[in-house]
Amino acid sequence: MNAGVNSRSWSNTRVWVEQVLPPGTRITAVAALRGGWTSQMRRLDIEGPAEPYSLVLRSFVQTFYVKHAVGLLTREAAMLDLLADTEVPVARLHRVDAAAEHCDHPSLLMSLLPGSVRLDEDDVERRSRLLARQLVAVHGLTVPERARPRTYQAWTSPERVRIPDATARPELWRRAVDVIRREPPVHRPCFLHRDFHPGNVLFTGHGADLTITGVVDWVETSWGPADLDVAHCSTAMALLHGVPAGMRLVDHYLAAGGTLSAAPADHLYWRLLDALAFAPDAEKVATPWRELGRVDLTPAVLTQRLEDLLQALFTQYG
Repeated sequence: MNAGVNSRSWSNTRVWVEQVLPPGTRITAVAALRGGWTSQMRRLDIEGPAEPYSLVLRSFVQTFYVKHAVGLLTREAAMLDLLADTEVPVARLHRVDAAAEHCDHPSLLMSLLPGSVRLDEDDVERRSRLLARQLVAVHGLTVPERARPRTYQAWTSPERVRIPDATARPELWRRAVDVIRREPPVHRPCFLHRDFHPGNVLFTGHGADLTITGVVDWVETSWGPADLDVAHCSTAMALLHGVPAGMRLVDHYLAAGGTLSAAPADHLYWRLLDALAFAPDAEKVATPWRELGRVDLTPAVLTQRLEDLLQALFTQYG
């Protein structure tokens, strides 16, 4: 999927990066960062007169994302600037070339945040509480109207849902699809990450010392219902750790002070709108998750978890 980190495909991009470095500073090492789907990610190790440090270079190389890069990377750059002095831990923007005017591919250069993605089964409940608390902080941000991101976009529709071929419960899937045929519920919009899930959050420490040190991937930032961000993280937790973990994420969010739709039918709409976008087998997230060690997340496992999540949502909200 990604070109090699030392390939000539980023020679112009490397020159562009070097132009922003202080005099006497140079790139000494380059390493691919795993776990992404939309982008080619590189860690650039920098040395010079001062203490060595690292930067992260994000480049869109796939045709679809190159086509939409101006909107995506321009939005991410604006959001990194907007969030720089907030309680949300984000990278510091160094430079962006969204239209690839100087780079081989549309690219964004930012600081390297501490920590790592944690997708294993250790400390799941503690991580879930921290994720919920971080989401509450994101949704509580006061954003001037002129700085607000675009209105959210749905990532599926009744016509686009792919029901698993081998399902033993086709009626469950059709019932779920029927729920999202209605008009979107009336809601109070707020600032959304829009792709908030464990794969986009960095942690350090263990046990009582576990801490979120970074929230990454702000290209989909939107303005919309908090339910949709919570739904997305909940679906991801269900796929990674089982349906009960996904359902508990909402409890943790409410306990942290978050507010969701009061009407169960409205909340169900947002939850299903998100879950159905993963059908039939969550392959878009499963590929990077497996690269990060979760080889147990086969298409069959994820399809079953997604189907079980639909049933759990109807049991609780339907």
